[in-house]
Amino acid sequence: MPRAHDPELARLAAANVVAALRARGHAAYFAGGCVRDLLLGLRPTDFDVATDAPPARVRELFRSTSEVGAAFGVVLVRLDGCAIEVATFRSDGPYSDARRPDAVTFSDARGDAQRRDFTINALFLDPERWHGVARGDLGDGVIDYVGGLNDLRARVVRAVGDPHARLAEDHLRALRAVRFAARLGFTLDAETGAAIGAHARELRGVSRERIGEELRRMFAPGAGRSAAAGMLVELGLDAPVLDEPSRVATVATLAALPDGAAFATCLGAWALDRHAAPAAVLRAGEIDAVARRWRRALCLSNDESEAIRTELEILEMLAGGWLSAGVAPQKRLVARAGFESAMSLLELRRPDLVHPVRARMRELHGIAGGISPEPLLTGDDLVAGGARPGPIFGRVLAAVYDAQLEGRVTNKAEAMELAKRMGV
Repeated sequence: MPRAHDPELARLAAANVVAALRARGHAAYFAGGCVRDLLLGLRPTDFDVATDAPPARVRELFRSTSEVGAAFGVVLVRLDGCAIEVATFRSDGPYSDARRPDAVTFSDARGDAQRRDFTINALFLDPERWHGVARGDLGDGVIDYVGGLNDLRARVVRAVGDPHARLAEDHLRALRAVRFAARLGFTLDAETGAAIGAHARELRGVSRERIGEELRRMFAPGAGRSAAAGMLVELGLDAPVLDEPSRVATVATLAALPDGAAFATCLGAWALDRHAAPAAVLRAGEIDAVARRWRRALCLSNDESEAIRTELEILEMLAGGWLSAGVAPQKRLVARAGFESAMSLLELRRPDLVHPVRARMRELHGIAGGISPEPLLTGDDLVAGGARPGPIFGRVLAAVYDAQLEGRVTNKAEAMELAKRMGV
């Protein structure tokens, strides 16, 4: 069962989990990111509960449960159509792999808060005492052992305790700090920022999957992606994240993209900001190098890396000789997947070309059946006409389709005749 999409439904389900635990004599609170977001007036849909009840007791008290982190005391409770993570208060042992604690000890609320990453994520909330941001003091019902409430008021991201120790435990926390600061519009505490810079190289030891996932979250709609990209450069994290030298460069293209731009388009914009001069585009060799390197560095899917490559290639063609090309190559480019995303990049890099490109597109729609009509001729047609399949088929069909796009052939008979003249 996925987490709920309805914030109020999720909150009520989590409150019912807390009430059920308390009715059996256990301490229980909302915990972590949902508390932070509630206190900021946001509407979280993911609610976590922290309790002194051990995992076996949680499984005993709720009808529908599953272990999602047995070694760390985390049980997923399904209640009222929602899935709520219930975690036993714990203290963490050493992090020998710089990712997860070697062992955990069940603890109390204070110990649990002190093992968390940042103070704004280490708050607990009593849902029975909290009256909402608009109806009461921000601190109503808040249990704060680490100064997180003051940092929330000051809009600061600060590590819990010694920032060097927190970052050494899990190097990915450096990226999480950037993500939280960018998404929330907070500043980084000076000591935390200095520790992140000092530990930046250690990020190379983090799995590429985890790094890529953090960047996806930073570049998601509403996540403050240009601020995140700027902080990555400022803190020296861009080099280990992208597996290339750090570059002090504008993020103007990335910042100007529509908020809903796809992840691949955001990466393409950032590549332009980092590797091309203002108002310039990347060339074929540069596009290929960036796409290959970032695919490895961010563990991109084939579709994502191909989308980056395609959009940047289309941009290069539009900024090059596309307007003076023939009808067929012009139509083929417009029909390619990623064309509109490339146009959004063209608007930002070469706005002088947008109007003439759009005007030519309108003209192309009125020529010989539009941009991408159904082919008049297929391989099956050639075989039915007596031709033997072979490598020439692809070249002939492409040439015949070009003739169709340009209006030189207008029906199947004309298309077949052209194919025969080409030797099939």
